[in-house]
Amino acid sequence: MDARRNLISKKKPAYPVSDHLADYLAGYGRLADGGVRYEDLARHVGQFPLYDERGEDTLWSSVFYGPAEQVEIHDALRTTYALLKSAGDRSTVEHLYIDRIDLCLYGNTLPFRVRIVNRLNENFDYFYVKRADASRVYGLELEHILSPNSINFLVRVDGTELRDQTIIEEHIIGLPGDAFMRDQLPDNRFDQVRLSKEFVKFNERCFVRLLGDMHAGNWVVDITPDFEKLHFRMRAIDFDQQSHHARRQVYLPQYFPTNNPVIQFGLQHLTEPTVDQYQREERALMAGRLRVTHGRYAELMAVMREDLIAPEASVTALGESLARHYAISDFREAQTMGELVWLSLELLQRRAEPASMKLLSGATAADVAGDVQGYGV
Repeated sequence: MDARRNLISKKKPAYPVSDHLADYLAGYGRLADGGVRYEDLARHVGQFPLYDERGEDTLWSSVFYGPAEQVEIHDALRTTYALLKSAGDRSTVEHLYIDRIDLCLYGNTLPFRVRIVNRLNENFDYFYVKRADASRVYGLELEHILSPNSINFLVRVDGTELRDQTIIEEHIIGLPGDAFMRDQLPDNRFDQVRLSKEFVKFNERCFVRLLGDMHAGNWVVDITPDFEKLHFRMRAIDFDQQSHHARRQVYLPQYFPTNNPVIQFGLQHLTEPTVDQYQREERALMAGRLRVTHGRYAELMAVMREDLIAPEASVTALGESLARHYAISDFREAQTMGELVWLSLELLQRRAEPASMKLLSGATAADVAGDVQGYGV
């Protein structure tokens, strides 16, 4: 059964970046003045499929441009990279060249991935050029504030229409979850326990801040060697479904079957008290980050609570579901998705009880019986 077909059956619309959100981004150095636009890269004249080292289709295509346009576009991309990495200092990119521009054929928004190379030592980096979407901008900013990972991105706003707005994102390093589970799942109990712990924390983070669609293709695993063993960290890489969907299960990675190999480790090695401990730890860490970034968080919520990034029916349905989940009626009164996120985060700072459903109890399957048939653990 396909998780995306059943949990999310419709393509999500994009929402333009409002003037208020643009003002917030400008105040925190997130607004780009110059560089490339998404529409510039969309003027490619041809493309060919990109295969991995196994000879399998990656579902990305490398695109190319006419000779005259290529010079202009490559120069704009170097400027964009300077804005993203060195506050616009062009001297840092004079020895860099654009090696490849790839177009993602399976993503909702058809993002471009740019490979940029240092001609002095052949070291390379990636960054992404995407169509603007206010949902994704809020998702990126919440990731920066709430998660253990800082994240670097820029938004270029040349007008109020979506075609006039572009998001530039740095590459998030890690092994994609689906590839990790196919090729590098740990075979020893100690690492399986560590991976299970990280999934519990990741599940809690996603649900508290209402980040949806975290199937295995939308997160990566960052593996860090410790002095004795390995440390695993899961990082979201797709923020399109930040507080948009009506169904609560969309915001819980535990309900996507592609994540089942990791969930099985939790079933084998974790107990309910241990899961509860990890959830409480993650809530305490998120609450601490909110205290540290309180001014920024308050400004973001002031904008997000007024923004319309989901249909009214989705807000009502999710608010009702969250009201039942938390036994707090305030969620029913929310008028926007931003208000639901704000209520969840305010509750985070007042209450220690875990937010996400118990991963190891029968309540998970019973809770979604007849709603998300066949999902859960």
